[in-house]
Amino acid sequence: MPTWAQKELQGWGRVLRSTAEVARPERMPVIAGLLTEGTASVLARGNGRSYGDAALNKGGQVILTSRLDRLLDLDEVGNWVTVEAGATFGDLVRTLVPRGHLPAVVPGTGFATVGGGLANDIHGKNHHCSGSIGQQLDWMELRTPDGQLHHLMGDDDSDLLRATLGGVGLTGVIERARIRTERVPSNAVSLKRERMGHLDEFLARLREEQDRTPYVVGWIDAMARGAQLGRGILELARPSEQGVTSAPQRARRVPTDFPSLALNRWSVRVFNELYSRRIPAQGRTELLPYEKFLFPLDAIHDWNRIYGHRGFHQFQCVVPFESGAAALRLMLGLIADSGMGSFLAVLKTMGASGRGYLSFPRPGFTLALDFPNGPRVADLMARLESITCDHGGRTYLAKDSTLTPGNMRQMYTQLDRFSEVLAQVDPLGRMASDLSRRLQLRGAAIT
Repeated sequence: MPTWAQKELQGWGRVLRSTAEVARPERMPVIAGLLTEGTASVLARGNGRSYGDAALNKGGQVILTSRLDRLLDLDEVGNWVTVEAGATFGDLVRTLVPRGHLPAVVPGTGFATVGGGLANDIHGKNHHCSGSIGQQLDWMELRTPDGQLHHLMGDDDSDLLRATLGGVGLTGVIERARIRTERVPSNAVSLKRERMGHLDEFLARLREEQDRTPYVVGWIDAMARGAQLGRGILELARPSEQGVTSAPQRARRVPTDFPSLALNRWSVRVFNELYSRRIPAQGRTELLPYEKFLFPLDAIHDWNRIYGHRGFHQFQCVVPFESGAAALRLMLGLIADSGMGSFLAVLKTMGASGRGYLSFPRPGFTLALDFPNGPRVADLMARLESITCDHGGRTYLAKDSTLTPGNMRQMYTQLDRFSEVLAQVDPLGRMASDLSRRLQLRGAAIT
């Protein structure tokens, strides 16, 4: 049995952090004992890629699952892969693509684990046609706080499954899962990039392509204003019959925190202007390896240090198609006026709603971008969350660091049912996180 040791943990945004007792098991059977041996609150943590406090548990215990990462089986006929929850999507892509397979849903970083992906019901650049990971699940094994192992079938509609998918780790510890793969003809995608001159053009092209292109995503200039509001670059990709030959790229690492003043409205505006012009007016098409296309930031390790020692907040929302254009126009105008937008801003469409009670995905437009932490960012985040609420949208708990209990309840209308399931499966309230306490996910009175 591994021993517990005090350690300070932080979210990927490096703003929120807390100290807990941590244990790093080497074998899966140890999980039951770690859950039942004590009385402190406990939480599983994968690779720590949640941006805020979803994987923090101040004063409690945290089970680190990163060493429980075996690929157990690949069914090349039925197109399923079985893995331990600590396996990363990057490892799956690197292992499966040479064998002609790819996980059906892959998030924007290969460092995320499968267990964390299920706990956040993650989505990828193909959500409009493949849904979230919960819609590509055959089964998973969940160890609840009482030490019992539950085999949850993906085609079931049980309360426990729906509370676990997107349930940010509060129903127990996911141990193993079997998720769908899809066949790919080579190791590359054919990627076409197009310039978008303004928001209306961008949104129209996103809607046009969602029914005919497997991967659709856009970079948006969050600093543009006036007639150029919402300009950016649209990326359209599909599996390529032709592969690419390339030596493994050596990842670069940000060696130290950047100065806090390095990212300001002027440096970001210059970067965005240059970045938008790198694509010619007629567009550009190229072949790109899956890993480079799916995980564009992973080539720079510790890229979160670019925002300096104060860290950053990420805001990601989804707003319905019907009200999306108005909501995005308000948000982008507000961000441009604030001068706090970063060069990392993503716009895309989403398809079917997630199956979990707290799943983020729903049909609509999703916008994601970073804000360097500073004295004015709390007010900006609150105003963006208010616009999201007013237009029937929601923000992503995997990225969140500022949401209030009131807005949480307005965005996630099945929260009461989620809280009821937690009360049944974990009556002592053992599974907990800083996020669950901040957002009162167990149904405490909103103050």
